[in-house]
Amino acid sequence: MDKTADSNPFAQVPIEITVSVGRARPLVKDLLTLSQDAVLPLDRRVEDAVELYIGDRLIARGELQELEGDRAGQLAVRLTEVADLRSGIS
Repeated sequence: MDKTADSNPFAQVPIEITVSVGRARPLVKDLLTLSQDAVLPLDRRVEDAVELYIGDRLIARGELQELEGDRAGQLAVRLTEVADLRSGIS
């Protein structure tokens, strides 16, 4: 980490990142009939990139991965594309 980030008073403030794996657009009538164990198809495939957002701003894309070792089973994201936070992601 560079010294500018270390000296920034906000550097230690946690921020929430949302990882979007896809979207669903069911009809309201179909949504009202959902029950436990129902399957809601998304608009993406398992191998498609996920998107990372801060609020509604896209900050990165990546691939879902499962951690190993003492964190086995925990999901993580390997970043494949990161936005220049000043100008956005291309």
